[in-house]
Amino acid sequence: MRVLREAKIAFLVGGAYALGRYTGVIRDTKDFDLFLRERDVAPAVTAFERAGYKAALTFPHWLAKVHHGDAFIDLIFRAGNGLCDVDDDWFADGTAVELLGEEVQLVPPERMIWQKCYIQERERFDGADVAHLLRNCGRPLKWDLLLTLFGRDWRVLYAHLVLFGFIYPGERDSIPSWLMDELGARLSAELAMPTDDPRTCCGTLLSRAQYLPDIDLWGYHDARLEGRSRMSAEEIRLWTNAIGT
Repeated sequence: MRVLREAKIAFLVGGAYALGRYTGVIRDTKDFDLFLRERDVAPAVTAFERAGYKAALTFPHWLAKVHHGDAFIDLIFRAGNGLCDVDDDWFADGTAVELLGEEVQLVPPERMIWQKCYIQERERFDGADVAHLLRNCGRPLKWDLLLTLFGRDWRVLYAHLVLFGFIYPGERDSIPSWLMDELGARLSAELAMPTDDPRTCCGTLLSRAQYLPDIDLWGYHDARLEGRSRMSAEEIRLWTNAIGT
């Protein structure tokens, strides 16, 4: 954090630490997540290298890493599915806390929910994190903002909100009724309209591995290559080849 501050690079603290501050759920983690604007990643890598650390842009569409022995930091500027770009608005809404004697900002809960709703791998599903964030931050959340962030992917948000009412039946009122009504109306309207989609699979936005048969065997189009994601075909290839590493 001091390296970034000395380089005058703004960052937000996310990951397990931010989740713990928001929800009280504490767990050991293998890394420390810092969120940066994309334009700041290359200068950050240079700053860490000058400070004596091993740093590199690991995946050009979303992530750099900084290593020191067995410890490492993730420098995140987008989600692994090519969505959820870190921009100026993230910093405007950050929550100020003290960490290791430094005053820092946490990733806003709305942005954490936005990213985590899409993480639905076989080996990692962040649905419980989403439910815990909704439980602990629900009423004061900027719900209009959250709806705007998901945009055309509102079904992903709706699915998690429906599950929240199942997980916590006594706390369903934590989710605004107007939001559930709005999303329910969208679903009804969508079901009443014929689909004109040419066999697109959006599952690749939820898991980089679980929907590969849809693309490779069954002829579906990968939504990441149809304007739904900031990923190129080469970046998708690199991200796919890294499965299991």
